[in-house]
Amino acid sequence: MHNLNHIIKFAIDMTLVGLISKNDKSAYREEVQRLTAWCKANSLSLNVDKTKEMVVDFRRAQSDHSQLFIDGSPVEIVKSTKFLGVHLEENFTWSHSTPPPSPRKPSNASISCGG
Repeated sequence: MHNLNHIIKFAIDMTLVGLISKNDKSAYREEVQRLTAWCKANSLSLNVDKTKEMVVDFRRAQSDHSQLFIDGSPVEIVKSTKFLGVHLEENFTWSHSTPPPSPRKPSNASISCGG
C-alpha cells in the first residue's frame, strides 16, 4: 500500500456480555480491554461515542456502577438498548418492544394486495 493511502475499517454492532459476580468487575473490564486491543490489532476503529453500556442488576440492594472508559473516553450508561431488533431494558420490561394492543378486526375483514 502506498504510504499516502490509509485503509479505515469499522467494527459494526459488536456486543460484549459480561457477568459480574460478587461485585468483582475485573474480568468484565479486562474483557473490554482485550476487545479494544483486538480492534486495534485488526485495524478496526472502535467508536467510543457510539458505544453504550447497559447494566442489568438483579440484586435487591443495587449499587452504582462505576463508569467504563475506553482509551480514556467515558462510555455512556443507558437504561435501554436495541439488540438484534429487540429493545432491551435494564429491568427487562418490554415496553419499547411491545406494541400497544390494537382493536380486534371484524371477522369479515379482508386484505387484498394488488399492483
